[in-house]
Amino acid sequence: MILKALKKDQSLTISYYENGMLQTYKGRIYNLNWIEQTLSLADDHQEIFSIRLSGIKEIY
Repeated sequence: MILKALKKDQSLTISYYENGMLQTYKGRIYNLNWIEQTLSLADDHQEIFSIRLSGIKEIY
C-alpha cells in the first residue's frame, strides 16, 4: 500500500513516528533512497525533509 502511494506525482501527507512522537508532514516526493531506507519530501518552499521508511504510519 505504501508503494502505491509513493508512485503518485502529487502532494502527499505522511504520518510518521520520530523519537516516539507522531508527526505529520506534507510535500512532494523529492528522493527515495532504498539503501538508507529514507524518503525525502520537498514542501511548497522547496525545503527538503527526510523520513525513515520504517517510521511511516500512514500516507494519504
